[in-house]
Amino acid sequence: MSWIYIQQAIPAFINGFFLTLKLATIGIIGALLLGIVVAFWLYYQVIGHHVLRVYIAVSRNTPLLIQLFFIYYGLPGIGLKIPAEQTAIIGLIFLGGSYMADAFLGGLEAVPKIQVESGQVIGLSTWQLARYVIFPQGILYSLPAIGANIIFLIKETSIFTVIAIPEITNTALDLIGQNYRSNEYLLMMVVSYAIILIPLSLGLSWVERRLRRVNFSN
Repeated sequence: MSWIYIQQAIPAFINGFFLTLKLATIGIIGALLLGIVVAFWLYYQVIGHHVLRVYIAVSRNTPLLIQLFFIYYGLPGIGLKIPAEQTAIIGLIFLGGSYMADAFLGGLEAVPKIQVESGQVIGLSTWQLARYVIFPQGILYSLPAIGANIIFLIKETSIFTVIAIPEITNTALDLIGQNYRSNEYLLMMVVSYAIILIPLSLGLSWVERRLRRVNFSN
C-alpha cells in the first residue's frame, strides 16, 4: 500500500465523488417525482394505467446496463444522440421510477379504507382525500422502501462507467489502468461510496423513526 499514490489520486476521486453525487441526486429526484405520478395513476386506475404496468415490468426486469447501452449506443442509430451524463440521468430515472412507483403504491394501498370512506362521508373531494388523507399516510408507509431504493440507485451509479462517465468507479478503474495500483484505488473507491452511503443510510433511518414517532403520538 503506497500512500503517495493515494495522495496523488485524491483530486481525481474528489471530482468523481461530486459527479456521482450530482448524477445520483438529479436521478433520484426525478425517480421520486415519476414514481409519485405513476403510483397515483395506478392507485386511481386512470385510463392508460395498463401501459404503466408494462413500463414497470420492463424497467424492473432489464438491467440498468442494458438500458444505458440502448439509450447511449442504440438511439444514435435513429438519429437521437444523447450525451453521457444525460443518458445516465435518464437511465436512473427510468429504472428508479418503477421502483419508487411500487414503493409509493404499496404505501397508498396500505392506508386504511375506513379512513378514505370516512373522508368521502364528510364530503371531501378526490383531491382533498389525496392531499390530506391518502398521500401523507402513504408516504409514511412507503418510507422504508423509498429509503432502500435511494441506497440502491446510488449503488447503481457504478454502472455509469460503461458509458465513460468519470464517476467514482470509472475513476478507480482508469487509475488502475494507468498505474497498476489496484489496492490503493479500490480502497479509495470503497471509502468514497462509504462516505456517501453510510451517513445517508443512518439519516434515512433517523427520519423514518422520527416520522413514525410523530405519527403514533398523534
